[in-house]
Amino acid sequence: MADRREGGFTLVELMIVVLIVAILIAIAMVTFPATRDRAQDRDAQADLRNALSAEKVHFADQQAYTQVKAELAAIEPALTFDAAADQAPTAGSVAYAVSGATVTLATRSATGTCFYLRDTAPAARPT
Repeated sequence: MADRREGGFTLVELMIVVLIVAILIAIAMVTFPATRDRAQDRDAQADLRNALSAEKVHFADQQAYTQVKAELAAIEPALTFDAAADQAPTAGSVAYAVSGATVTLATRSATGTCFYLRDTAPAARPT
């Protein structure tokens, strides 16, 4: 009878595969938190852009920025508004303050970074 060896992996080959997988997992674990933080910051910035769009819609209709949370919430119901941009913004909501033709928007991302956006409406053209 011929000597037949069954094919299979040796222990050394299996350990090398486990080592390679462990190295790949370690690389992924190092980069994941930084990617998550950037995504949370981008989410907060997107909220500010959406809030500014809501303010500009109101300005186009009324020729003034709104000082009423309910009007902004009606235009952009996906956002939570706080009428206190002069204070430290809270995470998950957009704070706003209006001073004449200038609106200031603020928010805080889940990472704790604060973002601010200020817009001054153009002066009305004489007709």
